[in-house]
Amino acid sequence: MNCISDFFTYETTKSVVVKSWTIGVINRAVQLLIISYFVGWVFLHEKAYQVRDTAIESSVVTKVKGFGRYANRVMDVSDYVTPPQGTSVFVIITKMIVTENQMQGFCPESEEKFHCVTDSQCRPGRFASGGILTGRCVNLSSQQRSCEVRGWCPTEVDTVERPVMMEAENFTIFIKNSIRFPLFNFEKGNLPPELTASDMKTCRFHPDRAPFCPILRVGDVVSFAGQDFAKLASTGGVLGIKIGWVCDLDRAEDQCVPRYSFTRLDSVSEKSRVSPGYNFRFAKYYKTENGSEYRTLMKAFGIRFDVLVYGNPGARLRPQGTVLCDIILLNFLKGADQYKAKKFERVNESTLKGANPACPLDQATEEKQSTDSGAYSIGH
Repeated sequence: MNCISDFFTYETTKSVVVKSWTIGVINRAVQLLIISYFVGWVFLHEKAYQVRDTAIESSVVTKVKGFGRYANRVMDVSDYVTPPQGTSVFVIITKMIVTENQMQGFCPESEEKFHCVTDSQCRPGRFASGGILTGRCVNLSSQQRSCEVRGWCPTEVDTVERPVMMEAENFTIFIKNSIRFPLFNFEKGNLPPELTASDMKTCRFHPDRAPFCPILRVGDVVSFAGQDFAKLASTGGVLGIKIGWVCDLDRAEDQCVPRYSFTRLDSVSEKSRVSPGYNFRFAKYYKTENGSEYRTLMKAFGIRFDVLVYGNPGARLRPQGTVLCDIILLNFLKGADQYKAKKFERVNESTLKGANPACPLDQATEEKQSTDSGAYSIGH
């Protein structure tokens, strides 16, 4: 029974109150400085009294709409958006260099650095942009010879100038973003609850006039990122659409709203002379009636959009158990005055001056040392 009684105990630190003007003034001055620092900087400015959750869970769904005209064709979403799944990273193609009817075979390499005069300049087995060199120097035109390659023929000529699909400036991007903060079990989406189907047809995002509209005009996104559409569409580039969820969860839920910002993510490559902008190649494959395979190769220039979601919510810290126990123990339980008398021992300067050096403080009650933590506890 004694072991059980000793186990179910509560220990609290014992404080000694010293009545001294010198120590008291220094103590209160230091406390005032600390309180001013915490209230002014830590609490009000940095909000460090809150727990932060940076493990944001997010899903992004995108959808592009609009029609364009390119190479005497009307282009829809299936023609100019890749990949087609509506992910957080997608490309709107604004310019293409098309090489049609390529078939496997032998043909001269079109790239200038493989121009030749004799076979000795075409070392077999080397890789060229259009295939593998055979070691032969063949006619490219009536005036020019070039190394022969084995691969998809005719080889691509990507030095030609092609126009830009300017209609892409008015295409729209719909973004649906859902987030969850697992620490607080808090979920939210970027679609305002008051948004209607009619609003979806007419609203366009603007940081001041319509900051929560989920439909963004491509030309506006380019402008918000500080870029020129015609130049960007010609060379290609990568833009970031950043959605920030920095929320104070101690406030009402409707005050936790997304904040959009825009930037160019490949600004370094923009200045490069070797590989400026953004482009990629893809092909569409076909078969003739006799089963021979051929393809159309496309070198695409476009604007890649990366939708980046981040969050940093905060909620007020909960009081620690020790602090809560002390508040209850010293203020609300029966016998609180007796607990205070044991916890706080008052000593003034006159008591200290007249105290016996061998026994500095007269103990009014019997105390015993706790065996588990070294703190003083109230005994029976």
